Amino acid sequence: MIISRTPFRVSFFGGGTDYPTWVEKHGGAVLSTSIDKYCYVSCRHLPPFFDHKYRITYSRLEHVKTVDEIEHPAIREVLKAYEDGNGLEIHCDADLPARSGLGSSSSFVVGLLHSLEGLAGRRVTPKWLAEESIRYEQQVLGETVGYQDQTAAAYGGLNILHFKKDGNFSVEPLILSAERKKEFGSHLMLFFTGFSRIASEVAKSQVANFSSKEKQLHAMRAMVDEAVDILACGQKLTAFGELLHQAWQHKRSLSEKVSTSYIDQVYEAARASGAVGGKLLGAGGGGFLLLFVQPDKQDAVRCALSKLIHVPFKFESGGSQVVYYRG
Repeated sequence: MIISRTPFRVSFFGGGTDYPTWVEKHGGAVLSTSIDKYCYVSCRHLPPFFDHKYRITYSRLEHVKTVDEIEHPAIREVLKAYEDGNGLEIHCDADLPARSGLGSSSSFVVGLLHSLEGLAGRRVTPKWLAEESIRYEQQVLGETVGYQDQTAAAYGGLNILHFKKDGNFSVEPLILSAERKKEFGSHLMLFFTGFSRIASEVAKSQVANFSSKEKQLHAMRAMVDEAVDILACGQKLTAFGELLHQAWQHKRSLSEKVSTSYIDQVYEAARASGAVGGKLLGAGGGGFLLLFVQPDKQDAVRCALSKLIHVPFKFESGGSQVVYYRG
């Protein structure tokens, strides 16, 4: 049996500039971090005593005899490359709900590939995991997704992710002192809005508008560099929160599906209670709301958003890892 643990990510700036249609023309960059909330994928060979050959457990349970019968699209397509005549059991658990803006779908694909490669006795690199999961999601599954989620999940850490016109990428760790990084983390709050949605459906509406939203996207890309300067050059951290607020206004303008009247009300309530800025994570439409709040204002924000689930988190730097192996 083998178990992989793959982190979810929080994206701060540059989201949208990592989609293929934009990257091919302009390149892109994203500032993001992985967090200490994970997707766990366990795999083992299934003993030959059952009528079924594959047992797949996620939010539902599947018992099937062939890979083509598997209903979960990502598992079905990935397993086509790993079918070797032996039965398989795959089990997925996660610390946070799926379809909530934390890159959970990509974390799952990265973790699934990591576990299956480990079960086959192969050690893989973060670069391979990122590239393969991107290929599966974009080309095999035909999802409207970018490059950042898979890369952040595979590598882990607080990074500037650079996406080049030729399809290559690089991962640049953001170097901060331990004190600065701790101070930065202490200003971040995460709330679950209670809604989950299919990110690719929201993303399609954004991508369709890219040609008429170039000004906003260029501004969102420039904010990556501004945010890095704020964090790394000793500027007041409140400037980061103010920049988040600006970025959220740009993101909301990309598509009417990015936000809702309810989310707008929640965001304004948070701002009125002391939040400097924030954003919905992921494509938008629901899921997790990230807020930048000075520590002395956080109790007031928690009170104002008491109907939502507050999820404390920490930065992590390990990326996708095999945490258990028994051959």
